[in-house]
Amino acid sequence: MWDDAKQMNALALTLATLAALCLAWLALAWTVRQPWFAFREVVVTTPLARASGAHLEAVIREELTGTFFTMNLGRARAALREVPWVRDVALRRQWPDRLEVAVDEHEPLARWNDDALVGTRGEVFVAQSAAELPQFEGPEGRAAEVAARWRAWSEGLAPLALTVTRVRVSQRGGWQLSAAGPGGPLTIELGRDDVDARLARFVAAHGRTLSALARAGTRVEAVDLRYRNGFAARIPAFREKAAKPKA
Repeated sequence: MWDDAKQMNALALTLATLAALCLAWLALAWTVRQPWFAFREVVVTTPLARASGAHLEAVIREELTGTFFTMNLGRARAALREVPWVRDVALRRQWPDRLEVAVDEHEPLARWNDDALVGTRGEVFVAQSAAELPQFEGPEGRAAEVAARWRAWSEGLAPLALTVTRVRVSQRGGWQLSAAGPGGPLTIELGRDDVDARLARFVAAHGRTLSALARAGTRVEAVDLRYRNGFAARIPAFREKAAKPKA
């Protein structure tokens, strides 16, 4: 090959081309990192209902690094999603120096266990809220299921003027709910099996059971629906009378 002028010329041309491409790439990499392409304007394009604009601005100043060409949008989104109440973020680059930030906020549905909230889409997140919200309790990963049950049971109990204020599912899968109504708070024990059917039977029987007791001035504080053909009711301060001894 070393004696072949054509091959030598071809090799030299190839090496020269590769060198030129490397230099061009290095020049481009250097250029896109220059302050000329830095973002001059960062704009939040959506109105904020719950997230702190000051907190978002602080994260933007501290975490969003790079130029129009070099900013890691995935990492920038992850940093902004750490701001309380921020569910998701969409970033859009506008030539030549503008970055638009569209924020999708969580909408709270209920409190989750001790220190978190559940959004209307069933997602658990941590934020501070002074709103009066129902309480959900359950094992990790079941928040969306609890939210779905709350919606269905709230609709089912609405004709009885009962508002579901608490839903709990135990580690073993037993369901319990609390409701508020004209007669005061009511705890409903549903158990693990056929919970929707059990609640439907309770709703159907309410008019001739709890409602009748309420009209008579007797308040029921809890019902246990874990019976095949009926349910048990607990009345406050009720004590079963001891049987009298036979004479």
